[in-house]
Amino acid sequence: MTESPEFSTLLRLIDERSAAFRSAVAAAPGLDVPVPSCPEWTVFDLVQHLGTGQRWWAAIVAAGPAGAPPAKDAAEVPRELEALLAWYAESNELLLSALREAGPERECWAWWRAGVSPANAWGVARRRVHEVLVHTYDAQLAAGAVQPMPADVAIDGVAEFLDTCNSTPAAWPHEAATIHYHATEGRSWLLALDGTGAWPAPLTDDAAPASASATGTAEQLLLFVWGRLTLSDLKIAGDRQVFEQLIAWEPEE
Repeated sequence: MTESPEFSTLLRLIDERSAAFRSAVAAAPGLDVPVPSCPEWTVFDLVQHLGTGQRWWAAIVAAGPAGAPPAKDAAEVPRELEALLAWYAESNELLLSALREAGPERECWAWWRAGVSPANAWGVARRRVHEVLVHTYDAQLAAGAVQPMPADVAIDGVAEFLDTCNSTPAAWPHEAATIHYHATEGRSWLLALDGTGAWPAPLTDDAAPASASATGTAEQLLLFVWGRLTLSDLKIAGDRQVFEQLIAWEPEE
């Protein structure tokens, strides 16, 4: 997968990862089992969160260009396993149907509008792929049977996170810095932090050494930026404090 996957590929991955998510939920000892990677959440909470999110983004995509998102679905979520899985499957299909009908270029509201990723159906599809990917990991962790992520999907997940969650015009409140992420699969990314904000930057042969760097598998890097792993799980070089500052940063645009 490239850093700009085809829309059809994204839709397929949403479906595939959602099937893996449902399998992990079904394999968990119970819906009240805690999710270790999501403190204070149970497996039920995880399904409710992801399913409600699929329905919300379906409504956002269907609404098209808008200055604000629609309200989230407040309907009661079933608490029996079979009914809950059916509700989630329906939630997922609502999202896929909305995306198919819209097509990749249809603009819509998105919280990352000021970032690099486009505020359109393609951007939503890409974001939801990785939302489901990481929450499938959460569900598998709760079930005690974590499966390796597809490496190409995890690679795109790191890039997507930089394009959305680490992409902002809010001024970096510390000394200007750069962070180099290197996946052992052979892909690398650079994040620049300065007075103009935080932005993915091109990697060039003549670039100055990064302020700090993190090396791991694409899966490890993805789980790190999503807060599932810590600095101790990666090979860190340079100024460790830059990572700590980025983790603690809550920019206001």
